[in-house]
Amino acid sequence: MTPPTQTGSVQTGSTQTGPNQDAAPMAGADINLSKAQTNAEWLSRLDELGDELADEQGGFESLGRNHAALYAPGDRTLLVSFESVAAIRGAGGAHRPLGLEVAQANGWSSLCLITMGTTWFRDTEVWNFFDTRIDADFFEAFDRVVFYGAGMCGYAAAAFSVAAPGAVVLVVAPQATLDPTVADWDGRFARARRLDFTTRYGFAPDMIEGAAEAFVVYDPSRRLDAMHAALFTRSHVTKLRARWLGKDTARDLADMGVLTPLITAACDSTLTSGTFYGLLRKRRGFALYLMRLSLRTEALERHMLTVIVAGFALRFYDTERLRQTLDRARAALMEKSAG
Repeated sequence: MTPPTQTGSVQTGSTQTGPNQDAAPMAGADINLSKAQTNAEWLSRLDELGDELADEQGGFESLGRNHAALYAPGDRTLLVSFESVAAIRGAGGAHRPLGLEVAQANGWSSLCLITMGTTWFRDTEVWNFFDTRIDADFFEAFDRVVFYGAGMCGYAAAAFSVAAPGAVVLVVAPQATLDPTVADWDGRFARARRLDFTTRYGFAPDMIEGAAEAFVVYDPSRRLDAMHAALFTRSHVTKLRARWLGKDTARDLADMGVLTPLITAACDSTLTSGTFYGLLRKRRGFALYLMRLSLRTEALERHMLTVIVAGFALRFYDTERLRQTLDRARAALMEKSAG
């Protein structure tokens, strides 16, 4: 395997890949992944996309039964995203990996690691893939490398970022580990606790030690997510709190139109706490957030605030539950006033 030069190539499987200073529009735009009826068909179409990218020094590589990698060349910024087939196809649209879409829109290079199941990428095929990239100095050929993932994929993004010292890490609601000797308090993923989180690329917070900076986005109202986020506490880690965004924080950020700008900011060196909280202001018009907030203020007996929030939420999301919440808050205020 030939190591890359500063403008040379690296190999992914049998296909040479590397940053391209003058990348043409991405090949494979005519391959419609959204037409796939099954995950197997979707993966086959992704393989076809890789074949077309191979002509531009990109390519697709199967990593055993449960994982795959897709490299698309661009300029000297590389976005490494970890994604699941379920999340990619569940998001609708073009059914393309988010990392690929963001990178393509900006002319960046993209390396997508994809899982077909709830694997947390704990697979020797994935380890070997990154070992090979390290041996070939693949990441050295880029000026800026960003690792992104959410949840299970956020764990992997942090864990494998050790392959590219000096990279930037952006993870949303990641798990630090599911090793039961460390995270016995997290019982959400019973089957995954049998996976090996103690050997190579194991404890994610340790794996980000070589990163230039890391950003951990999480909802502090979700206790287990907050506990995992706490394990990432380091001097070069910025924790970004997105309260009341629900079980799937990344999905809510995407639905608000925040996730793509967030990843873009990480890649173009503009991501700061101020950037994030400026983007998060969009939740003021996000119906699900407003509904959750109104239920929370009601539970805290903040009746006036509940009236304000529920009344505003009804402008976007008219449901019987919200109307009842508003009516109860108004009744409580009237009772308090009469008393």
